[in-house]
Amino acid sequence: MKLLALDTSSEGCSAALFVDGKVTEKFEVAPRGHTRLLMPMVRELLAEQGLEPADLDALAFARGPGSFTGVRIATGVVQGLAWGLNLPVVPVSSLEAVALGAIETMQVPEGEGIAVAFDARMSELYWGCFRNRSGLPQLMGEERVCSPSKVVLEPGVEQWAGAGQGWAFRDSMPAAVSGRMYSVDETLIPRASWVARLAAVRFGQGLAVPAEQAQPVYIRDEVSWKKLPGRA
Repeated sequence: MKLLALDTSSEGCSAALFVDGKVTEKFEVAPRGHTRLLMPMVRELLAEQGLEPADLDALAFARGPGSFTGVRIATGVVQGLAWGLNLPVVPVSSLEAVALGAIETMQVPEGEGIAVAFDARMSELYWGCFRNRSGLPQLMGEERVCSPSKVVLEPGVEQWAGAGQGWAFRDSMPAAVSGRMYSVDETLIPRASWVARLAAVRFGQGLAVPAEQAQPVYIRDEVSWKKLPGRA
């Protein structure tokens, strides 16, 4: 199986190729460089593997939540490629991708929890609770957006690790949440290599969608910007 995955949902920009179980990745932290970097990364990855776009079986992307602009960039690119190549697409949660990263880099044991937090701006966090099930993150409850003071842990897990840059607001979280973390890694951001591994599993489960259904997920359905004085 040959799958190309993209992520631009945070300040990181990355593309990854999953080829018969092996993942290769191009990754760079470039908050304003997604549009400039993404397609060259894709071309380099394909060239290094001796592949053409037509050799791919599927595409994947981090669908959010995350940076509104960044999520739209990956969505637009993957839709364009999917339509042009007539390929199915596997959308993957950005929070879930970081949960997989935490399982791998923080060595979260089987059955234990990962609480993922991203900075959603406007004094809020994107929040998701996951459990390690056979090396893959299993969502517990629902992904949500809320203030740091409103985050909660899902029942059924005793040991928790925290992952994601939203943990910079740990002091604003309830003690019942922050006090239960045995380890926290604030440096983890979504990466296409994690998206690729999750997407390969989902593709095998028949969860790919056509290009028009490859949509971003913002969680925050409506963004209320403060109006400037005198503006309608």
